[in-house]
Amino acid sequence: MKFVLYCVLFLLWITLNISVCASHQGIPLSVVKLWASAFGGEIKSIAAKYSGSQLLQKKYKEFEQSVRVEEIDGIKLVKRLAKEMEQMFHKKAEAIKRLVEAAEEAHLNHEEDPDLQYEYFNAVLINEVDDEGKSVELGGEFILQPNEHFNNLSVNLSLSVVQVPTNMYNKDSAIMNGVYWSEALNTVFVDNFNRDPSLIWQYFGSAKGFFRQYPGIKWTPDEHGVLEFDCRNRKWYIQAATSPKDVVILVDVSGSMKGLRLTIARQTVSSILDTLGDDDFFNIIAYNEELHYVEPCLNGTLVQADITNKNHFRQSLNKLFAKGIGMLDLALTEAFELLSNFNQTGRGSVCSQAIMLVTDGAVETYDAVFATYNWPDRKVRVFPYLIGRESAFADNLKWMACANKGYFTQISTLADVQENVMEYLHVLSRPKVIDREHDMVWTEAYADNTLEDAQGPVLMTTVAMPVFSTKNETRNKGILLGVVGTDVPVSEILKAIPKYKLGIHGYAFAITNNGYILTHPDLQPLYEEGKKRRRSSYSSVDLSEVEWEDTEDELRNAMVNRQTGSFSMKVKKTVDKGKRVLVLHNDYYYTDIRGTPFSLGVALSRGHGKYSFRGNISVEEGLHDLEHPDVVLADEWTYCNTEEHPEHPFLSQIDAIKLYFNGEPHLKCDMDLIQEVLFDAVVTAPLEAYWTSLALNKSENSDKGVEIAYLGTRTGLSRINLFVMPDQLTNQDFLTAEDKELVFSADHFPLWYKRAAEQVPGTFIYSLSFNKASENKSVVYASGTVPLLDERESPIAAAVGIQMKLEFFQRKFWTASRQCAALDGKCSISCDNDDISCYLIDNNGFIIVAEDLSLTGVFFGKAEGAVMSKLVSMGSFKRVNLYDYQAICRVYAQTSDTAHTLLHPYFALFAAVRWLLTEFVIFLLEFNLYSWWYSELTTKAQRGGRTMLVPCDTEYPAFVSERTIKETVGNIDCESCVKSFVIQQIPSSNLFMVVIDNTCDCSNLGPVTMDPVEIMYIESLKCERLKFQKDRRRPDTCHPFHHEENSMECGGSVSLTPSLTASVLVFLIVHIFPR
Repeated sequence: MKFVLYCVLFLLWITLNISVCASHQGIPLSVVKLWASAFGGEIKSIAAKYSGSQLLQKKYKEFEQSVRVEEIDGIKLVKRLAKEMEQMFHKKAEAIKRLVEAAEEAHLNHEEDPDLQYEYFNAVLINEVDDEGKSVELGGEFILQPNEHFNNLSVNLSLSVVQVPTNMYNKDSAIMNGVYWSEALNTVFVDNFNRDPSLIWQYFGSAKGFFRQYPGIKWTPDEHGVLEFDCRNRKWYIQAATSPKDVVILVDVSGSMKGLRLTIARQTVSSILDTLGDDDFFNIIAYNEELHYVEPCLNGTLVQADITNKNHFRQSLNKLFAKGIGMLDLALTEAFELLSNFNQTGRGSVCSQAIMLVTDGAVETYDAVFATYNWPDRKVRVFPYLIGRESAFADNLKWMACANKGYFTQISTLADVQENVMEYLHVLSRPKVIDREHDMVWTEAYADNTLEDAQGPVLMTTVAMPVFSTKNETRNKGILLGVVGTDVPVSEILKAIPKYKLGIHGYAFAITNNGYILTHPDLQPLYEEGKKRRRSSYSSVDLSEVEWEDTEDELRNAMVNRQTGSFSMKVKKTVDKGKRVLVLHNDYYYTDIRGTPFSLGVALSRGHGKYSFRGNISVEEGLHDLEHPDVVLADEWTYCNTEEHPEHPFLSQIDAIKLYFNGEPHLKCDMDLIQEVLFDAVVTAPLEAYWTSLALNKSENSDKGVEIAYLGTRTGLSRINLFVMPDQLTNQDFLTAEDKELVFSADHFPLWYKRAAEQVPGTFIYSLSFNKASENKSVVYASGTVPLLDERESPIAAAVGIQMKLEFFQRKFWTASRQCAALDGKCSISCDNDDISCYLIDNNGFIIVAEDLSLTGVFFGKAEGAVMSKLVSMGSFKRVNLYDYQAICRVYAQTSDTAHTLLHPYFALFAAVRWLLTEFVIFLLEFNLYSWWYSELTTKAQRGGRTMLVPCDTEYPAFVSERTIKETVGNIDCESCVKSFVIQQIPSSNLFMVVIDNTCDCSNLGPVTMDPVEIMYIESLKCERLKFQKDRRRPDTCHPFHHEENSMECGGSVSLTPSLTASVLVFLIVHIFPR
């Protein structure tokens, strides 16, 4: 019986497995291979024919003997580029020096006139008229004309304008005198622009608060009639005016600081933070009877004053509340010890040191503390800010300032904050002024909203230099007149980099002495796709955040320390808006740019990226073929510099090249690049006739599936041929250049060129346009490269391609998938069957063809998660983990702190007015009305929850096919069935056909997505990240003190009369201990 039972069970097992195997064998690999082969042959034939790839390969072969291949010397290349950048920066610096000389001479010859009345062109009031049609005061007719050099803004190239902040009186005597003598800068502005037409904005920021800008342009206030701009809190002004500094901010949070006083204190601290830059270090300590580090994690240390750290502290300020009594002696002792200990580590500015004291009073002068920690050297300056109208303790606070080479101010309202905070900058600038040290500074990159282009605000760096009073009678006062500067667009820096020297994947980049990026192709200043909005902290993006594979910071630290050398590593570079990844091996070369705080780096990819070649052709022949109507040169590349002479800016690059060979003496051209582009023009010329013959042949392309043929060479030369009329194109990106990834730009080759370069020569890479969401508007690009030689590491001479309608491409796929090898013509399987699903995906897993048209362009794992997971586990696709340290995450904010609202200058002014109107009940205001107002606004904010964008770090995957795996058959165990599939590579392409059994539902396994996931750091790690300080290089100069400095210029207050005792003590300290 047992034997019979075993036999029955065995037969049952055999039957079940035969049934399962039958279902698995329902997708014959041989049939799928036949479909793939038929489709691959068809599309390669179309791509090769219409692109002209074989003809172009043949033409380069004909010139092979006259071509010289060279290996690129990376060190030599980076040194040459650094030298060219040095010369470009030097021209800007010379323009600034001329402005400084003119400004100081004009001031020297000017006698202050307190009654001076002077009509000047106010930037807001120009061309404004009153109700009677007459020009308003300080307005007048000011001729403005659109100028292409300034992004077609209306400007006046003969005159400058003057902007005065809204909170200042534009006819104040000090402003009138400053505007009057600085009028002399107009002739220098114009002369500088004539000498160097590439200059853009030139300006003088006065210590009095006004801002003179050339060329003249009209300024428009915001909807509230407010102009928040104050040149004195801009980075370029602060860096030029003062030396690097270590600062400890002490904030009184005793019970007497309740209400509006604490709000004014918060605003004062926030304004102090605005005046700190990347070369400065700081911490904030709140005190009552105890000490409270605003960020407890940073107890006993200082942090760099970059935007991220300053914003972090601003958020922490909102957590302060007032109670208890103030023990200032404890706070001062902690501040002095903190500065001393941190200075000994050598990690800070190692220059100026200061204590900012924000309080509503001090019961004594604490001279014992100062005697212990700061006298007689007085290396730490003390800047007290008295909050509120009460002056009972003003004498003590002023004594502290005068006895410690600082400055005292009283801040009564929120509207007073900014102007009073600025006073300390004048004190810190004194040593530099007395020394007559005109240190030139260069800022990190920042956004200039004035010159906004199609991509958003333009990235700039500024070169600036301080302007001093040179009058002998004011020498020991060290009077800073202001700062002059000029902007240098990052795009102009890129023009100095010959992209053709760097190869397809190569790029140049520059960083500051703090390791922050000045320019890098992976810098992401936009934080919302489709919106021209800038990240607030893009100027503080560290090199390690884009070259993140360098985990030990070897490259970054060597560049920060201005070394010359090389470095190598494997990198993962994302392309196509982050959807795809290229795995490359890069060699890096770096050196410093003399006369600036910048270092320059060059990255060259190994293989074809390390080689260049030179062709030899006659100028006459080259110029003839360069003038063909289908030829376009890279718009952002500099073949000839057309900006140095006033008659050249409107020349096209092709016209400039022709003019150069006609003997134009004022044109400077890159002869190496021109010689090579002439060679490419001759070699690629036959394709124009070839494409024309195809277009004229009525039997070819009758269904107009192929719309465009294109080619590009390593010299930035492009040829484009239309096979349909322009208005019949389903995608016009090639004609409009709206998608910057499709064209040659200052820092990259076109996307189709870069992706094709990583394909095997002789094959094509196919991809969708991710710009168009609508299926009937979509196209497919097919691109391939033309190597110069047959050798493996041959330089790539050119890339060619075509643009096809997606519908045309899909129709070819479905036609091929209906073929079969059966003699009777009856196919055992077809993509038309409901039991199977057929997909065409690319090497990064994106669907190009699917029965469901809505899946076009979707990641395959989202549609077929189980199959994608299996392909990854089997090795057919590799998952590549990527990191974005410049990401922006959308978070839900349930509440909005009113204190943050009050920190906005407009609302600060509103709050001040409100306070003044109710001042007669000051006690109720501070303890009742204000509390009611605060709670009311907070309640409203809580009701209206909102989302906001915040900086974050993310991790996300990309997927790449394994080249060595051509075909795979797989089975997936689901809950109650087994799902089978076949994947087959399409020959000579980057595509794969995937055929899946539909009878088994595996949806329970879930999708595979490419969605980024925020990296959540544990609290202890957050603290370590705040504390961690990367290598940086300090500025070369430091001016903390000067023995001639008059420290009795130490501030004052309304109706403040120092006591006799305090005055005597200050006199003794200053004269007994003069240092």
